[in-house]
Amino acid sequence: MSAENRVCRRCLLAEMGDDPYFRSIAAYIASLPERIRTPEPEYSRRLAACKACGELVNGICAQCGCFVELRAAKKQNRCPAYPPKWTACAGE
Repeated sequence: MSAENRVCRRCLLAEMGDDPYFRSIAAYIASLPERIRTPEPEYSRRLAACKACGELVNGICAQCGCFVELRAAKKQNRCPAYPPKWTACAGE
């Protein structure tokens, strides 16, 4: 298997180069109203937990099929694994 065709087991979309999916997801996340968007420190913590999880494949959670950057971007969301790696922000 060539390096170009290798599956990135622990990569986020942001780390996969100029991916069109990531560009559209990044634009969507940027357009989220602040009241529902996860604060940056928590967003980074959530993504770090996803990167350390064995269920992350090519930026997608194998538990639920979501793009982890999207799931982590909304305050009210939680990790779908059991036990969850992260939960909804307090007060959400």
